Amino acid sequence: MQTLDEMLTLKLLTPDQHDEIRAWARRAKTPEKIMQMPPHLWRALEEASVLMDFDADLATSQ
Repeated sequence: MQTLDEMLTLKLLTPDQHDEIRAWARRAKTPEKIMQMPPHLWRALEEASVLMDFDADLATSQ
């Protein structure tokens, strides 16, 4: 959940996306259930993850 909070802080997720993903993860008790997250939430999470890695790469190269 800390990563989700960081994504929100960095404005990589909207507050609504953050809330929906957090709620889904809390309800899903197994990795299999998490994998059933709706596609629009997966896309938002994947895009935010890519952008976080991009930001990390920039920070380490400076």
